[in-house]
Amino acid sequence: MTQEFILSPRYRLDDELLWLEGIDPSRRYWITVNGNKNLQVVIPGLCVSSVQELKKAIQIFRSLKPQETLKIKRIAGNSMIYCVSPNCYAIQGRVQGALTWHLFDQETIESLLMTGHPDWIPSPKDLELGRKVLEMAFQQPVYAV
Repeated sequence: MTQEFILSPRYRLDDELLWLEGIDPSRRYWITVNGNKNLQVVIPGLCVSSVQELKKAIQIFRSLKPQETLKIKRIAGNSMIYCVSPNCYAIQGRVQGALTWHLFDQETIESLLMTGHPDWIPSPKDLELGRKVLEMAFQQPVYAV
């Protein structure tokens, strides 16, 4: 999977299909798989407390070579960005229970990482996604030990 030129389609900022549903206030990326509104995944994104941390993460990302990874550490749910080949990066996710790799170009990943900036302000639509997460959490069963 480390070919020089990957022919697989990947998510790009200029895609005809609208795949980015939004980025909620806790920096999770809401993606509709191949533009299909019925297949939606939520991927933990970069969330940092300082501009220095953001710069460091961007520098590490830009220096990735094929088969190297950038780990995004989160309190709940880490994610990894895999460098598949030049200008082709993958992030794992689950689609209907199956482990799936979502492919992105470099420009798209950099744009997603930039939302990790401490001063980033989500749009009203993105705030709704945050409310949706809370609503989903309240629908989970409570387990007593």
